[in-house]
Amino acid sequence: MKEKRGSFSGRIGFVLAAAGSAVGLGNIWRFPYLTAKYGGGIFLLVYLILAVTFGFALMIGEIALGRKTGKSAIEAFSSLNPRWGFLGKLASVVPVIIFPYYCVIGGWVLKYTGVFLTGNGQAAAGEGFFKNFTSQPVEPVIWLSVFIIATAVIVIFGVEKGVEKASKVLMPVLAVLAVGVAAFVVLQPEAKEGLKFYLMPDFSSFSPLTVLAAMGQLFYSMSLAMGIMITYGSYMKKDVKLEASVKQIEVFDFSIAFIAGLMIIPAVFAYGNGGDINASGPGLMFDALPKVFSNMGGFGSVIGSVFFILVLFAALTSSISLMETIVSILQDKLRWNRKLSCLIVALLAIAIGIPSSLGFGLWQGVQPLGMSILDFFDFISNSVLMPVVAFLTCLFIGYVIKPETIDEEIELNGPFRRKKLFRIFIRYVAPVFIIAILLSSIASSLGWIKI
Repeated sequence: MKEKRGSFSGRIGFVLAAAGSAVGLGNIWRFPYLTAKYGGGIFLLVYLILAVTFGFALMIGEIALGRKTGKSAIEAFSSLNPRWGFLGKLASVVPVIIFPYYCVIGGWVLKYTGVFLTGNGQAAAGEGFFKNFTSQPVEPVIWLSVFIIATAVIVIFGVEKGVEKASKVLMPVLAVLAVGVAAFVVLQPEAKEGLKFYLMPDFSSFSPLTVLAAMGQLFYSMSLAMGIMITYGSYMKKDVKLEASVKQIEVFDFSIAFIAGLMIIPAVFAYGNGGDINASGPGLMFDALPKVFSNMGGFGSVIGSVFFILVLFAALTSSISLMETIVSILQDKLRWNRKLSCLIVALLAIAIGIPSSLGFGLWQGVQPLGMSILDFFDFISNSVLMPVVAFLTCLFIGYVIKPETIDEEIELNGPFRRKKLFRIFIRYVAPVFIIAILLSSIASSLGWIKI
């Protein structure tokens, strides 16, 4: 017997859960890194403009698709047009690829949280600490497994009692911790130059690459083209105002990214001494920032502990949404119950995540396309599949089912205030932007161009 489809209790539950999905590692380390790389304040301005136009159009389109059909991504497209069922399958592949390697990084965050909480932050700042840890054959796999199990425990309780309840706790705490760390950093006298760089747009630093980088970040930051927003939309009640909810998600997502920049950029400017703000990914979070915290004196250990707890919460809220999306797919397609679906997904994620975990140690010689195993999965999902899914979704909404179908769903609860913007972007602007992202991401990942 098929289980009754879950739903969020209301608007607050939906917004916090969707914002929790959007707020993840991309906000905490990728946004500050890109902001620093592409001119500080000018990148911040470009990103904000794109978030309320390009990002809004894609997000509201996906959520409306989910709520209209009441189905996860694998069946949402085919229920509106059977010929487009392939797009549902393609969209469903994305979280399946991302979830295991994302949990590898989540395991690293869990490890560092433990290191700082036990007062060993200075050790984490030492040369080679991160490399020595990730090259171990067993310990990273253990942390990967613990992180996946923690995610599964929450998801197994269902939409309202699991995903929503966890988001209602984790998201407010995450916001408070972020504001607290940022306030400490910006009040330091040494942070002045970093603040100026971050908040004052330098238009001489603007280039087309600024726009491409900001658009690419939107995919990471807003959980677009992963099937997540379609799935969460399918749990959204019809009496919830859709446009207002998306606006609140945007505000929450941008605010956390903005505060992450306030935490990291001035801190590295003030206390860097070996911590490189231009380091991307693991280099920034696991090498540069521990060095920054170690240079803060007596407060460093406390700030480092709070920071990694914050990052852990952000990683967990996103991993919950990734797993929930996969579980929803199994429930819709195979009619499995939630407990069985969670168990299968958790076991497979551990098995698939192990190669990514060992790719920095025992299996570091395995380098598809010259990349580590984790970077290869990231390339396939983020640089190739996500832009392709987003492009096809724009075509599906803009020219197959037509924007009117989405308009009707949104207008169940009142006027669609940004209707004209949505139609222009979903039909004409977003497809062009997405093709540019796809081509530049592939060229950059393969080393053909430098972005």
